[in-house]
This record gives sequence, structure tokens and C-alpha cells, in this order.
Amino acid sequence: MPPIMTSHPTNLTIAPEPFNPTSFSPFGTAITSPLPRDLSKTPPLSSLKPSPCVPAPVIANQSTALKYSPISPFVDQYTGKCPSGQPSEARMSMFCCFPRDLRKREDGRKVFDVQILERHPFTSQTFIPVDLSREEEPVFLVIVAPTLKGETATATVTDENGKTVKTTVRDPPDLRNLRAFVARGGQAVTYAPGTWHAPMVVLGDRRVDFVVVQFVNGVGEEDCQEASFGEGIVIDLGVGRVTAKL
Repeated sequence: MPPIMTSHPTNLTIAPEPFNPTSFSPFGTAITSPLPRDLSKTPPLSSLKPSPCVPAPVIANQSTALKYSPISPFVDQYTGKCPSGQPSEARMSMFCCFPRDLRKREDGRKVFDVQILERHPFTSQTFIPVDLSREEEPVFLVIVAPTLKGETATATVTDENGKTVKTTVRDPPDLRNLRAFVARGGQAVTYAPGTWHAPMVVLGDRRVDFVVVQFVNGVGEEDCQEASFGEGIVIDLGVGRVTAKL
């Protein structure tokens, strides 16, 4: 069981925001095509407007493609930083994520209760949705929180004897500044090393499969750290600039 933080906000409602490279930049990379969806022929490079969020493209694939590189960092910070010294390796996995159950409030609005966050202290982690062929577009929440670097939070855990004991969460999530973003099928997300984030939250009716790319070294506490908390932090899907189609 992950440690349960004993001090956290108990009445915090977050409105989701659009998921784009600028708004998400403090937490990692929002990966989205810089081209309009209806563009079906390779345009001349001179016709493309420069963007501060993506590199300039080059012609590739016998002039049938535009290559943008790099679009997101692939970061391995295990060497020289992880306490065990265990070497890491690149890992590509698939997460088949099913729609989450949402709670309906008395006013009829649907909310998602955030009760756990995790982080990967030494590696970036990228989620790339696949199987976009069906008519219903995938929708998922990207929930992140800043890190309170150099601080600690009091928490409790259940030991091997079933007894509740106190522990400490180092560099805990800043729950009062938690943010949520609504992403869709044509987008991918990279969490920067150490970014606190919720496990993937799929909305709507369809399952979403993600290819996940990261580094791992097989040491549980170094690959993934978790912090949980009680009720009181919710994402209100009926307010804000983006309302997910549910």
C-alpha cells in the first residue's frame, strides 16, 4: 500500500484545462501534431509557420513526409543519482486502460475523485495512444501536481504485521496547485522525471490502449513512488473551459 498523507486539502475542486504544449510545459511535454488534421499533401516548408514548441521540420520519406525531431525528451537520470546504483534499461510497454467510474454530484455534474499520485524520479514517461480508428475519439485526463522540492510530508503506512506506522514522503506533491488537462486521441503526453501525476484516467465509454516508453532499473522505490490521500480533491468535468464528452 502506498503511504497515506495525513495532511492535505479536503475541499479542493479543479476545473480541467485544454491540453497543449504551453499550458503543460511546467510538467513535461504535450505531444500533438503541428499540422491541421485535414492536410493530406506535403506542403512546401516555406508555407509552414514556425512554432516555439516544436522544431523546424525537414522533408523525409521521398518528399512524402515532414520530420519533426526531437519532439519530446527521453530522459534517463538513473546513472549517478539512484541510491542503489542499479543500471537502467529502456522499456516499452502497453497499458490497456479502461474507462474510470465517475461520481455524480447532487447537481448532476460528474466528477473524478483524485486519491493517489505517483512519480518516476529518474526517468521521463511517455503515454502514446494507439487504435484511433473507431468513430468515438479517445478522451483522457492528465492530472499533475508540482513537487515541493526539499520538503517532507507526514504519512502513514501499514507494516508487514498490519500495524499503522508513521513515515515520511520526501519531495511530496503540492496538492493545492494540482492541475488537470483534457487530452484527446491525437495527443500524447510525456511526464518529466519527478513529475507527480495520477495513473491514467480514461473518460467516456471506450478503452484506450497506450504504448508507454520509459527507463526502468527494477528497484521498486526508484522506478515508481506513490502517495495517496483521502477524499476532498476532485476534478469537476462539468465546469471550466473544457467539458469532456461523457
